Amino acid sequence: MTEPSTQPADPGRGQQPQEADRLRDMLRAPGYLKALTFAAFIGIPVSLIAFWFLVGLHELEHVLWADLPHGLGRDAPPWWWPLPLLSVAGVVVGLVAAHLPGAGGHVPASGLHTGGTTPATLPGVLLAAAASLPFGAVLGPEAPLIALGGALVLLFRDLTRAPATPQSTALLGAAGAAAAIAAIFGNPLVAAVLLIEVAGVGGPQLFAVMLPALLSSGVGALVFTGFGRWTGLETGSLSLQLPTPLPRLGAADVLWTIPIAIALAVLLHPVLTAARRLAAYIAGGVRSRTVLCAVAAAACAALYALVTGRTPADVALSGQTTLGRLASDPHAWGVGALIAVLLLKGAAYTLCLGSLRGGPVFPALFLGAAAGVLLAPLPGLGLVPAMAAGMAAATASTLRLPVSSVVLVVILLGSSAMMPIAILAAVIAFVATELLPAGRRQPVGTSPERPGGADRGCESL
Repeated sequence: MTEPSTQPADPGRGQQPQEADRLRDMLRAPGYLKALTFAAFIGIPVSLIAFWFLVGLHELEHVLWADLPHGLGRDAPPWWWPLPLLSVAGVVVGLVAAHLPGAGGHVPASGLHTGGTTPATLPGVLLAAAASLPFGAVLGPEAPLIALGGALVLLFRDLTRAPATPQSTALLGAAGAAAAIAAIFGNPLVAAVLLIEVAGVGGPQLFAVMLPALLSSGVGALVFTGFGRWTGLETGSLSLQLPTPLPRLGAADVLWTIPIAIALAVLLHPVLTAARRLAAYIAGGVRSRTVLCAVAAAACAALYALVTGRTPADVALSGQTTLGRLASDPHAWGVGALIAVLLLKGAAYTLCLGSLRGGPVFPALFLGAAAGVLLAPLPGLGLVPAMAAGMAAATASTLRLPVSSVVLVVILLGSSAMMPIAILAAVIAFVATELLPAGRRQPVGTSPERPGGADRGCESL
C-alpha cells in the first residue's frame, strides 16, 4: 500500500509554466512584434516633438519671469507679478476646457494616467499646458507630455495606415507616452517604470507593456539627448547639484525617516482631497471658476513675496528650477521662508491641481525637498538624507506610485547611496496615505475609468 505524500501541494508550481507559455505566445504574436518594432521607431519623432515643446515652454517661462522683469529694470519679478500672468492662464484654460474637444486634458487632481488623448484633443491639451505652465501654474509638464506622446503615436499610426486594434492602441499609446516623458526626467528607466505603474498591470501583461515602453523611451532619450547637445537649447530638465561626496547613512537618518514620511503623508492628504473637491466645484462653472482659482493661486505667490521679500517664482511655477537652487544652496533659505513656501506653495498647488492643466510630480518633489531642508537640523539627521526622504515620501503620497518615486529620487540624487532612505520613506508614505480616510476610494496615480487599459489590450494579444 502506497503511503500518501506528506508534502503540501504547491499551487504555484502548475501556474508558472502556464504564465511562461502565455508570455512566449504573446511575444510570438505577429501583432505584438509589429507593435514592438513600431515602438522603436516612434520614439524618434515623438522625442523630437517633445523636445521642441519643452524648449518652447522653457523659453516662454524665461521671457515671462526673467526677461520682462529685467526689461522693467528689476532683478526679480515684483510681488504682484503672478496676478496678471495667472489671470491669463485662468482665462485661457477656462475657455479651452469649455469649448475645445477633450477640455484641455484631464484635471491634474485625478493624477497621472494613460489613454483618453486622441489627435483631435491634442491641440486643446497643448494650448492649456502652454497657458498654464509658463504663466505660473504650480504644476509640471509630465501629464501634457504623456498626452502628447500618446496622441502623436496614434496620429503616426493613422498616417501610416497601420492596423488599429484595441491592443495595439494600448501598447503604442504607452510607448509614445514613455518616449515623451523620458524627455523631462532625462532617463528612460523613470519613464518606463512610471508608465508601468500608471497602467497597473502584472504578470505577462507587465512585460507586454514594459518592452514597448522601455524600447521607445530608450530610443527617445538617446535622440533627445543628442539633439539637445547639438542645438544647445535647454528644456529645463531636472538635475540636482548636491554636496559631494554624499554622506553615509546613520541610524538617526533611518529613524527620522519614519516620522518624516508619516508627517508628509498626513499633510499632503488634505491637499489632494481638497483638489478633487475643487475640481468637482469648477465643473459647475468652468470658465469663471477656473479664473477665480488661478487668481487665488497668484495671490498665494504674491503674499509669499510680500512676507519673505523673495521672488514670487518660489511659489509660482512647477518648482523644477527652484528645486535645483534649493539643493545647491539650501542655507540661502531661512526657516521663515521655508515655512512660508511650504504653506503657500501647498495652497497654490491645491488650487492649480483642481483648475489648471499640468502634472503633479515636480511641485510634490519641491515640497518634499523643502520639508527635508526645514527638518535637516534635527539631531543626527543629515541634509541629503532629509531631502531624499522628503522627496520620496511626498511623491509617493501624491502619485501613489511608490516604485516610480524611489527610482525618480535615486536618479535625481545621482547616486544609490540614499536608496534605503528613499525606499523606506516611499513605502511608509504610501501605506500611510492608503490608510487615511478616503485614501482607497480613488488612487491618485490611476484613472478611475481605466479607459481601454493596457491590461485588457494585452490579454487579447
